[in-house]
Amino acid sequence: MLKLDLNQFTEKFTLPDQAVDVNEIPWVPTFEGSDAVFFKPVRFDLNTGNWVHISKFKANKGNTRHRHTGGPVFAYTVQGRWRYLERDWVAKAGTVVFEPPGDIHTLVVDGEEDMITMFSLSGVLQYFDEHGNVTLNDDMFYRLKRYHDYCEQNNIPIKNLMY
Repeated sequence: MLKLDLNQFTEKFTLPDQAVDVNEIPWVPTFEGSDAVFFKPVRFDLNTGNWVHISKFKANKGNTRHRHTGGPVFAYTVQGRWRYLERDWVAKAGTVVFEPPGDIHTLVVDGEEDMITMFSLSGVLQYFDEHGNVTLNDDMFYRLKRYHDYCEQNNIPIKNLMY
């Protein structure tokens, strides 16, 4: 019987690594008809429900109140300044933000510079109207479909970002 050492064993069962050049991925409007909020998908893990995307919000824009129903959210700000109306902190380039599951907040971008932030999350973002009713369930399948539809409509090659 062939006995594998730990490195051989790990190589046998791990997924291949993948480098994603985000310059080859278009900015996709996050919402139908939006000209203020965009995303670039980076990773969709269909086994765990984890997904990673880079968001771009135009200066002085934001989105409606929403809740994250999956696990924690981690965000790394690349450009601009943003915050949640319900919090005292401001994220700027170089800031890492942690959000616990279930957190409800309203994102706004401060200043004249567009905000670009990488988000790693799982589960669903539930967007609310002014009465607290859920208006959209935004998850990795919603984002994956938006990405595919946008690329097909604009003759852009679709990158395999699924694991």
